[in-house]
Amino acid sequence: MRFLSLLSIATLASAQSFTALHGALYGSNQSWGYSADSSWPQSTVGQPLVPQAPDAELQSMLAEVSSDRVKNIVTTLANFGTRHTLSMQNSSTRGIGAARNWLLKEMQTLAEPSKGRMEVFYNTYIQGVTKTILFPVNVTNVVARINGSSDSNRTYVVTGHYDSRRINILDYTNDAPGADDDATGVAVVLELARICATKQPRATMIFAATAGEEQGLYGSAHLAQTLRNASVNVEGNFNNDIVGTGSFQPFAPINNYTIRLYGASYLYPQTTTGSLLREIGIIGGENDSPARNLGRFIAEVAAGAMAHVDMQVALIYRPDRYLRGGDHESFLSQGFPAVRFTEAVEDFTHQHQDPRVANGTQYGDLLQYVDFEYTARVAAVNLAGMWSAANAPALPRNVTISTVVGFPAASESTPLSEVSNDSLITWATGSDALVESYELVWRPAGNLQWTHSLDVGNTGSVTVDLSKDDVQFGIRAVGADGKKSPAVFPLPAGAV
Repeated sequence: MRFLSLLSIATLASAQSFTALHGALYGSNQSWGYSADSSWPQSTVGQPLVPQAPDAELQSMLAEVSSDRVKNIVTTLANFGTRHTLSMQNSSTRGIGAARNWLLKEMQTLAEPSKGRMEVFYNTYIQGVTKTILFPVNVTNVVARINGSSDSNRTYVVTGHYDSRRINILDYTNDAPGADDDATGVAVVLELARICATKQPRATMIFAATAGEEQGLYGSAHLAQTLRNASVNVEGNFNNDIVGTGSFQPFAPINNYTIRLYGASYLYPQTTTGSLLREIGIIGGENDSPARNLGRFIAEVAAGAMAHVDMQVALIYRPDRYLRGGDHESFLSQGFPAVRFTEAVEDFTHQHQDPRVANGTQYGDLLQYVDFEYTARVAAVNLAGMWSAANAPALPRNVTISTVVGFPAASESTPLSEVSNDSLITWATGSDALVESYELVWRPAGNLQWTHSLDVGNTGSVTVDLSKDDVQFGIRAVGADGKKSPAVFPLPAGAV
């Protein structure tokens, strides 16, 4: 197979010097999503995949992302002293109640230009006593929603948690400014809400500042359960948690133009039935879960928009950092595709720390250690991905791969057309008016990213001279404006 050189992308981004730094994904001497190709003979099917580029509307939206507004949001939240879930709720200047009330007013202000299209509300409940909840407490998510103009049930959700903590998770009285963890994630949520408020996305977009994350993902669990109970079709959760450390000591200089993106496999607990998990293990599809395909989509869109987002996405095959977690896992547990954004390098002297100076070292999640321009770039990556997905057609449904075509003969009467290395993929059609055509994508099995594509038209099947033994396939829907959905991995026909 031929591979796409990223020279054109690197040339477009000549002003972005990070392409020459160690860890750059877009170097001119490597291919997008490169991996060794084991198939033989070499195939001429399709063409090297070119990451989809932003249209004029999205380019204009990306230009609106403001580091000054990010700074104002993070500063305001940090100045509430503590936002611990158990902290006071009856003050206007301190505690999680003050933060909650400010977020509601801020979202209501952001919604004013929407002419009623954006609604703002609390998603709230009383959490009982647990190991991390000392007394019953009101856990409140602050939510803004724009209903989709084409399919209001199809939904994308962006989240960041507004609660904070100290070393002692039960200390709810002393200062826990939580500037990076996770006022920065909330700033991403609010920036997306502001920019999208005047728009009319085709799918519903939800912007949620969640609470109770540090105590055990309580707010996001309630929100995800609420959406599941309402039979909402959540096609993706973009969770932003700790997205503010770009460049400062002791890590400078680093590549502060990289954002890590974590995507869970099919193995993540509660996301896959036992029979499906067994099938996935047999066919080697563990790296093609809905979450990882959402991650591939976000990374590809960011690559296509690099000149506008000024950031690269490092997709990592884990649900989260090692033995750690976040609000996206609440969505995963409800069966929704979900990913987590986290800064490239975390500094644990400024995370979950009591503010203090010890032996000449400043500890604490303080405002001075947040890189507001970095967080603004993270917001741009989120905006590019979420807006593109919400305005593309829905995910293809019932995507399967034939267990007859491309297999050894079952009998002497097996047609010659079936005794080949071809692959036949089928999917359901006709239920989405946004669909103009469908696209087959594939990559060598050991690859992170899709490398090749083939537009197959507005049909429900395609047979290609590619061996399912060597590559991983996906089908994605394409709209008339060229916007493409995340890809869906085909399961064996007849599988659970």
